Amino acid sequence: MIELDIALDRGEFALELALASPARALALFGHSGCGKTSTLLAIAGLLHPRKGRIAIGEHVLFDGDARIDLPPARRELGVVFQDARLFPHFTARENLRYGMPRGATATAFDDVVQLLGLSALLKRRPGQLSGGQIRRVAIGRALLRQPHALLLDEPLANLHREARMEVLEHLRGLKRGFALTTILVSHQPDEVIALADSVARIEDGRLAALDDIETFRASVKSLDAPHLLAAG
Repeated sequence: MIELDIALDRGEFALELALASPARALALFGHSGCGKTSTLLAIAGLLHPRKGRIAIGEHVLFDGDARIDLPPARRELGVVFQDARLFPHFTARENLRYGMPRGATATAFDDVVQLLGLSALLKRRPGQLSGGQIRRVAIGRALLRQPHALLLDEPLANLHREARMEVLEHLRGLKRGFALTTILVSHQPDEVIALADSVARIEDGRLAALDDIETFRASVKSLDAPHLLAAG
């Protein structure tokens, strides 16, 4: 269960959002500036609501009344930002291993490498990787933290079509292969349909609707990639 009930001010912009979703994969969907990334940053602990509650399953991350506000490092979340934020002087292997908990097995590492198709990239540094490859390494690093949930901020943004489809296919494999709560920020209907089970439509800092994926699919009039209507 994903529980969000937050009030957050960013300058003149006010975010007031309340929802509860049992979905394993929730998309925060809306136009630029609607508040979806601010919501994700609040979940990650990088923005601080003035009141409310944030919980993922049994893990309470923020509760204003109970004075709970876990720092980002204690939230046990895997976060992937648009810019990936890899260490430029580390190889892909070193970036992947960064932040892995003690006791993590070689099998876990190998499974993530295989899932994301990273075997041939492990010795390369970020400057030797394409945009899509960098994004996949960042996703792998987040997974290897063994998080309670994965947060994805526009994971396909600024990628050319071929790289976008490649990363999307790996994310779909992740959804099938990992029983991991995922919260996705997107303004692209096709990737929402491919990756989410439930969709929170956000407009001007408010929840406009909380739809299951079939309701969202039916409401979409045009997609960037129509063949993805078969995705799920």
